[in-house]
Amino acid sequence: MAEISSAIFTSFLPRFPQLSAVPHFYGCPGATRSRIRCSITAESMPSRTSSPTIPWGCEIESLESVSALQKWLSESGLPPQKMDIRRVNVGERGLVALKNIRKGEKLLFVPPSLVITANSEWTCEEAGYIMQSNSVPDWPLLATYLISEASLTETSRWNRYISALPRQPYSLLYWTRLELDMYLVASQIRVRAIERISDVTGVYNDLRARIFSKHPNLFPEEVFNLETFKWSFGILFSRLVRLPAMDGKVALVPWADMLNHSSQVETFLDYDKSSKGIVFTTDRAYQLGEQVFISYGKKSNGELLLSYGFVPKEGTNPNDSVELSFSLKKDDECYNEKAEALRKHGLATPQQFPLQITGWSIQMMAYAYLVVSSSKMIQQYDELASTAAGKNMSRGGINYPELEEQMLQFILDCCESSILKYSKFLEGGGPLDSVTTNVQQANRRSLLKQLAVDLCTSERRILFRAQYILRRKLRDIRNGELRGLAIFNRFRQFFE
Repeated sequence: MAEISSAIFTSFLPRFPQLSAVPHFYGCPGATRSRIRCSITAESMPSRTSSPTIPWGCEIESLESVSALQKWLSESGLPPQKMDIRRVNVGERGLVALKNIRKGEKLLFVPPSLVITANSEWTCEEAGYIMQSNSVPDWPLLATYLISEASLTETSRWNRYISALPRQPYSLLYWTRLELDMYLVASQIRVRAIERISDVTGVYNDLRARIFSKHPNLFPEEVFNLETFKWSFGILFSRLVRLPAMDGKVALVPWADMLNHSSQVETFLDYDKSSKGIVFTTDRAYQLGEQVFISYGKKSNGELLLSYGFVPKEGTNPNDSVELSFSLKKDDECYNEKAEALRKHGLATPQQFPLQITGWSIQMMAYAYLVVSSSKMIQQYDELASTAAGKNMSRGGINYPELEEQMLQFILDCCESSILKYSKFLEGGGPLDSVTTNVQQANRRSLLKQLAVDLCTSERRILFRAQYILRRKLRDIRNGELRGLAIFNRFRQFFE
């Protein structure tokens, strides 16, 4: 489960334009004329109604499949490596150093011929031609490509790679709605997960309506269905990288994606023109037998769970944050004016902001100032909304001393409301697990619940820290006001 770049597309899935039907493959000008038939048949695949289990890939902890992958890569041009796949403490599988590695060394050297991109050749040329002729963007194209190549098993040149991919990771894309509602009721990452599942479903439905249904012999539903697309998009979310030195091309890099993440490193993958291979440069030294890490980017624990299916140990991620939800007050006499200012700058009510372990942003403060502002400040609504949207940042900070106490109290109220939700779940007051007699299902639920507990514990920890800081700031403000009032009263008594 390794994502290799710090510049990954992990936001909304790309939308693509209306896809037009194309002439039959063999009659298209310039098309390859050789009649290469696909080996995809309905008989070779399990029925959708019988089981949603993906028929390819391996168990997450499998080492046998990656040994076969390493052998195939070596035979296909991968040079000798300074790392080897092993069972590790951080992640089920990982790459460990075969010798001492110095800081600043370049590792991997995966040649472009062993990298999967949107330009990779399809074993089933007809299917590839149909997809490319319809100008399908890279993400949906690569998702379909993975399914096509996986279903062809040994006929595909990528068979060894696909066999080493996890059959079902624990990223939130694979959680059921019941599991999301049961275990992540307190965390805003639940909403992100639901949106992601909805996006994947929408992309699949679009492809099915515009392409797959028109070419059922090339894209049978027994193979190209929602379950297999959840699998392929799960692989892309957790492994697809963007290579800056190759004009920003997105790619899957076999072998390199066995590297696990550490928040303590900052190195990422890219194409090295001098060695003509995909490499990463170490930013620390490694000893023989030590696990080698790479950065998946500066992501919160929630984002790491969303895409990769794991939560770092509490307190080890300096980039951790929690999404805090703000909303305008329904009884505000200027509710409509404030809501319009927010809409103008692309914001909503409610709106979420990342509360980082190191503090909060000026955008969050601007939104809070807007919420507590009075009708006398109606001329400032647009500026506050603009700042909350991340604009006008060059003008420096925002300063409304007369509203600071109300602004801080509003953020504190939101923090404490959120803390109550986390505490209810963590202290046993959340939804109860559904009873199951299936041992495998019970083990899965136990693992998912532990992941949720780890995430919610780390997010509540950030909220507790913010609560402490906010209370202290408010106490200082109020103590200052009381001291000022006491001094004023003493002066007044003196002159009386």
